[in-house]
Amino acid sequence: MPNRYIFKYIAIRLIQWRAFFSPRSCFMRSTTLRATLTFSALALAALVASSAFADEVQVAVAANFTAPIQAIAKDFEKDTGHTLVAAFGATGQIYTQIKNGAPFEVFLSADDTTPAKLEQEGHTVKGSRFTYAVGTLALWSAKEGYVDSKGEVLKANQYQHLSIANPKTAPYGLAATQVLNKLGLTEATQAKLVEGQSITQAYQFVSTGNAELGFVALSQVYKDGKLTSGSAWIVPDSLHDPIKQDAVILTKGKDNAAAKALVEYLKGPKAAAIIKSFGYQL
Repeated sequence: MPNRYIFKYIAIRLIQWRAFFSPRSCFMRSTTLRATLTFSALALAALVASSAFADEVQVAVAANFTAPIQAIAKDFEKDTGHTLVAAFGATGQIYTQIKNGAPFEVFLSADDTTPAKLEQEGHTVKGSRFTYAVGTLALWSAKEGYVDSKGEVLKANQYQHLSIANPKTAPYGLAATQVLNKLGLTEATQAKLVEGQSITQAYQFVSTGNAELGFVALSQVYKDGKLTSGSAWIVPDSLHDPIKQDAVILTKGKDNAAAKALVEYLKGPKAAAIIKSFGYQL
């Protein structure tokens, strides 16, 4: 029974108890009153117990993982009773916020170097860091048929704007610059780059038509084995460094049961299935 209904039930019973204590009805209803008191006490105890074992966890999430964590959160809350509160942004921006005392308890990064750095600086719970996903980069356009399956559209140079995330703060942006370098297109595309502060903004530039195409996380345009819209080239892993995404419990979450439960849940089969459905590798 939801907490609000338990409180309402108890309030109604308190009103009823007043009638039970009238001189004329007290003796006749003593047995009923004892039963009512017992049931209501048990309901209140259940409410207190459920509150005692359910916690909230504040999670900082790299922007590329927005859709997956929202899907995971529903199952996590249903299965554990804990509440997940997520904030999204570029990995570099989140790192700065953590250093400045932001109240995050778990960090889901878009790389493995930032959590390792936080670990070295003493901002994490020792032994809690692990790789929860390996990201996939995609060259995407909101237009059907605009991007070919081999990414030749990049070399054709018939577009005006190419969107990427800031390579200084967003690992997917760094991977995009590595791809351009490997293909020998860094100089040719320099004047056409439109830079978003996060991979979310890089995606938005393309989805709103401010850029004809852009490098995004595959998870932003892919679900259950197919593109959700537009056209895309799934970039081969050989063209950029692996996008290993690590999670870690931060020091503010060391005593939070929900933080520990979330990390374990991310390692489980339900979360793994959701993560894979968005195009990540494990």
